[in-house]
Amino acid sequence: MRISVRCAFALVFLGLPMVPRAAAQSYSSERPVPVLTGNAGYFSNVEAGKTEQVPEINPVLLLPLGDRWLIESRAEFYGEFQRKSTDGPYGGQVEKDLDYLQVDYIANPHVTITAGRFLTPFGIYNERLYPIWIRDVQVVPLIFPIGTGSSDGVMLRGGFPVSAKANLNYAAYFSSLSTVNKLESERNAGGRMGIFLPGPRIEVGGSWQKELQEDRKNSFGFHFAWQPPPVPLNLRAEYARSHYGSGYWVEAAYRLSQISLWNKAMRRTEFVARMQQSFAGEEPDDSEGDYHIPHSNVQQPDFGLNYYLRDGLKASAGYSRWLGRRNYNIWTVGIAYRFAIPLGRVGAQ
Repeated sequence: MRISVRCAFALVFLGLPMVPRAAAQSYSSERPVPVLTGNAGYFSNVEAGKTEQVPEINPVLLLPLGDRWLIESRAEFYGEFQRKSTDGPYGGQVEKDLDYLQVDYIANPHVTITAGRFLTPFGIYNERLYPIWIRDVQVVPLIFPIGTGSSDGVMLRGGFPVSAKANLNYAAYFSSLSTVNKLESERNAGGRMGIFLPGPRIEVGGSWQKELQEDRKNSFGFHFAWQPPPVPLNLRAEYARSHYGSGYWVEAAYRLSQISLWNKAMRRTEFVARMQQSFAGEEPDDSEGDYHIPHSNVQQPDFGLNYYLRDGLKASAGYSRWLGRRNYNIWTVGIAYRFAIPLGRVGAQ
């Protein structure tokens, strides 16, 4: 299999299995090389009147081994710095996490086998939308913690056409219990399945997760995505339910690239609106980490503005209103940069 750097990077980054020799030859005869990619950013958040400075970098390493093997990993380094006094300096710690470190074996055009630490395939936000460069709104959804995170185990994933007008994509996994620092995971099993219609550019699907420890409870999720071909509009929605709680989010992002009356600068602008709601579950979410299901019912409208300065660089601003037991505003402003650096001779045979 000979896959160009750009093709290899795009396929892995989008979460799609790479194809073997016959299909790959139609792309390029270049030998794949290691790639260091990822994103970096700096954001200032004001939540309920408290200001927080958040620098972040997420390097991703892609290391192809021969025609069918790939090692990929993503780390996360970020700080959450706040003032201890009104006029004092910002202080805090730099957090370090390993989101995934996995080995992929491309068995055939429809199946990729993964072993190691990987992003749990539940819903679409965790795998596709979480990086700061990709997010349309920097504030993550309220239901993000349900079923997501990282798992340590094995996974099968891939896709294939089910008709001339529909493609099926799937992922199934088993995760073992781990209490190792930075490699924590729960013992569970589950999967995700979706149907993509290339004509109208619609995807619908569902997710399921079964805990294999403690109360052995289930989590369920449904997702929807639509990119109408005539307009630069992204519509996405998710619903998730677990014993910790349930909820949904619906998001629309419209880019002004088709408005010819406006100048070039305005056509680089994107407006985003999202509505979300969460409902308290049977028991509170007391898990460790940055994200938790709210302990009470919450509604939150979100609004965002993204400006693409150039390819790989965007400025973002956002406003959210938390409506729960107490009400407060969330303001976010910052910049995100995406990078990709080949670590070898591009095109070498």
